[in-house]
Amino acid sequence: SVFLWALEPRLSNENTMASLITELKEIWEMPKRVLLEKIINVAMVGLTALMFWKLLMVITATESPVVVVLSGSMEPGYHRGDILFLHNDKKPYRVGDVVVYKIHGKTIPIVHRVIRVHEQDGDTKILTKGDNNPVDDRGLYEHKQWLSPDDIMGKVRGFVPSVGMITIIMNDYPKVKYALLATLAYLAFYGKD
Repeated sequence: SVFLWALEPRLSNENTMASLITELKEIWEMPKRVLLEKIINVAMVGLTALMFWKLLMVITATESPVVVVLSGSMEPGYHRGDILFLHNDKKPYRVGDVVVYKIHGKTIPIVHRVIRVHEQDGDTKILTKGDNNPVDDRGLYEHKQWLSPDDIMGKVRGFVPSVGMITIIMNDYPKVKYALLATLAYLAFYGKD
């Protein structure tokens, strides 16, 4: 099955290819109506997840309403693998707020605490630092000394401990991700309706 093919890298390439070809033949030989129904079911699951994510984006007013902590820079408050829930309510940022910000040109957002806020003539400048870091984040800001509110994705409003380790494991070990995707595909095509 596809599940074993993804989980067993020790199988020889010939056995793996033969299993894959057999699975693909079985899918191809399904009645077209049944195959179309299964494809539509898989697409509906994916589109439902996408719609739920977009709804969360609208409700929270942030491009990423849920993030996973990737480092220990915010310990002891937040640990690697914690899932954080964000909200961007556009209220002024205050010292002590935990925010998630993204530097232009970088793909990974950073979770740190606001340690200084300067407001002058309607212009707000923000300085952050990880609770477990010895220095502030000026070295991370890429040619800037302060963040602007536009750099901030949102304030942390809640968290679930350790659940995000699943995401970290899938990114660190791509074979686990592919095995999970293969399992889901297998269940979508051969599972009970």
